[in-house]
Amino acid sequence: MVAHFSKLVLITALLGGAAIAVYPQSDLPDASSRSGRQRKDDMPLGLKEMLAKQKLERDKKEHEELLERGDEALRLAKQLETSFEQSKAISQQDKTRLESLEKVVTKIRKELGGDDDDADPGDPRELKAEDEPRPSSVEEGFKYLQSMTVKLVDELKKTTRFSISAVAIQSSNTVLKLVRFLRLRK
Repeated sequence: MVAHFSKLVLITALLGGAAIAVYPQSDLPDASSRSGRQRKDDMPLGLKEMLAKQKLERDKKEHEELLERGDEALRLAKQLETSFEQSKAISQQDKTRLESLEKVVTKIRKELGGDDDDADPGDPRELKAEDEPRPSSVEEGFKYLQSMTVKLVDELKKTTRFSISAVAIQSSNTVLKLVRFLRLRK
């Protein structure tokens, strides 16, 4: 039994030593292959083309969704202006539409690469920038909201999926300020 055990230990030691001796001589794949991902340079041409085509399709779809969000923002702004013209008051439904408009325009701005402008959303004086409208009443605010949303959508339609429009980002910021101005009014 001891002889059998010592043969087993000897064979295990020999196999372990052989494995150590052979291991450094084998070609090790680079770090990117070991993690299961190939480097882009090592990919076959067909795979590269397929990935490029998928990226183009994804970019095109994202741009179409951006334009659809712009149309949704325009529809909401028109509904808000019409509703206010009829009732001369902000209804609960209008408040819901203002919130929806804010969400849609925030998504648009984010997709364009814009960021929060660090303005205090509750301060109506924040609307007093040079190129931004300065509503003196809620009625004016809805008119400006409509016109600025039209400007935003026009800028979105001018962009391609390969470009970023600073004017569209600025317009989205202005629309957001107007929405916040109107939401805080009674």
